[in-house]
This record gives sequence, structure tokens and C-alpha cells, in this order.
Amino acid sequence: MTNFSKFVGAILVTSLVHLTAGSLKTTDHKNTHVIDVEIKRPQLDVLSNLVYSQPKIYGYENTPLEMNIMIPKGSKKPLPTLLFIPGGAFVSANINKNFQLKVDIAEAGYAVASISYRVVPTAIFPAPLVDAKSAVRFLRANAKRFNIDPDNIAVMGSSAGGLFAAMTGLTGDLKEFDKGDNLDQRSDVKAVVDLFGASDLTKIGYGAPKFIQDLHFDASSPESVLVNGMALVQRTNGGILTNPERAAKTNPINYITKESPPFLVMVGDADRRVAANQSELLHDALLEKGVDSTLYILKGAGHGNLPWEQTDVSNIIVKFLDKNLK
Repeated sequence: MTNFSKFVGAILVTSLVHLTAGSLKTTDHKNTHVIDVEIKRPQLDVLSNLVYSQPKIYGYENTPLEMNIMIPKGSKKPLPTLLFIPGGAFVSANINKNFQLKVDIAEAGYAVASISYRVVPTAIFPAPLVDAKSAVRFLRANAKRFNIDPDNIAVMGSSAGGLFAAMTGLTGDLKEFDKGDNLDQRSDVKAVVDLFGASDLTKIGYGAPKFIQDLHFDASSPESVLVNGMALVQRTNGGILTNPERAAKTNPINYITKESPPFLVMVGDADRRVAANQSELLHDALLEKGVDSTLYILKGAGHGNLPWEQTDVSNIIVKFLDKNLK
């Protein structure tokens, strides 16, 4: 290489350094501002479309059930984890529900997993509970992969998902609901958050006008199909009161023991879909058995409407999780 070539190369390198590392001359640009950005929240990664289970439903030998996980980046320690079970009147399981609430919790330092699960009428109880417990085992089996703490997992659900969250928390040692993959892993959790969830389905219409109560007791109501199925599919059917023993199987109150994990129960006093007494029944039963349970009643809040996406709510949940998982 000639001296001239070396000289030109040096100029080019020097120019690049100035272009990439030089400071901005803000006074040379109109309407330009320099600000200091305070780091207040972490970056979040979302792992989507993870298949956590492939159970059988009517007409299909294996149906992929999906999980999304929201994970704060940069944690050197395994993260405490919250499993979220969405509601949907037992007929849907929208994995994207309560997005803002889940973001708030993830930003507080939690991995937040959300799941789809089997719903009526193609599946009946205990299928959704079996799926939720499969999701807990999947998280534990893949703890290193996702950088989560397998010993600090809580579950949260809203509406129908609240019932399944409560059932998941109260059946940790009952092997009859542990089916499918990763059976070498536990399905117990350390805490439960129940947002306006159902509990005793035989009383779900309590306080409503008689015609509404009659709809709940009808054989075609979602809770009746969850318990008794459809005649041409599961070969059973009937209203929620038709088979008390089968209905009792879906009632989380019947699974409470003094060893049950702590509960945070929240409900709106203006809920017109699931009566507030469903939360009160569960809370009172937990306290009666000596379980740590706290009930919050949101003034003017309905069933999963705007108040539930506010930081007043997420702060209460994070404080509860911090106490029991961190």
C-alpha cells in the first residue's frame, strides 16, 4: 500500500469516528431538545404460541393449547411467575385478555404466562382445570429455559378463569386432576388471585331478577353445560341443579384445607354478570378454614370493565405477590 493510500485510509477512519462518536451540536438545529431518560421500567419480551399441552377434545385426538409468556429482560435471578387464566363464560379462553394488567405485573419483576384452555361445549369439567394444572407443570419443566423460579409460581384468573385459578390453587395435591405431560412436575402454586370469579355455580344467579336466575338454571346455560355437558356429545345434560354431586365437584369451596395457599379476592360491587356474593362465599369459606384471604370490593366496578385495568388494582396485586413470592 502506498503512503497516499494509507493517508486516505486514515482520513476515512477519522471521519467515521467523528460521524459515529461525535457529540450533537444542538444549537445548530431548530426545535431540538436534549433530555435525560430515567429508567423506571424494564424491557419486556413476549414469547408467543408456546404449546404447553395437546389434549383430546370432541372430534380431535390432540388439540394444541397455547401459552404466551411476558418476561422482563435482564434479570440475573430466576423470576417469580404468575400464570393467568382468562375468563369467557366457560365458552371462550382469549389468551390476550387483561393485557394492561399483565404488563403492570410484568414490569414489577414477574414473568406473566397466559393460557388458552379447553372450553364448553366441546369439553366439560374438569378439562379446564386439568389444562391449568398442565400449564403449571409445563412452566416448572421449562423453568431454566424461561429463567423462572419453579418454587415461586402463583395463579390468577378472571371470571370463569377466577374459578379455575381458585381450583388450581386448592387442588395442588390432588392427583386426579394431574393428567397429560410433565407428570414428574408438581402442579401446586404458592398464591391465588381471584378476580370477580365464580365459586358456587348453583348460586351464581343470586340477587338477580328471577328471569335471570332461571336462565342460569337452564340446561343451556354455560355453567350447566360445563357441569353436565350436552346430551348428544357427552351423553349427559341438564340444568346446574340437576346433579348436585357433579356441581359440587366444580366448587372450589369444597377443596379448601388449612394448608391451602393465600388468596387475594377482588370483585366489583356493580358486577351484573357474576354476583359479588360468589367472591364473598369463597372468601368467608377460606377464612373459616384458617386460610389467609383478603377481599377487595371495587366501588362502581362492573365485570372486567375499565376500573380493572388501573394501577390501583395492579398495585394491590403486585403487593400481594411480593409478599408471597418474593
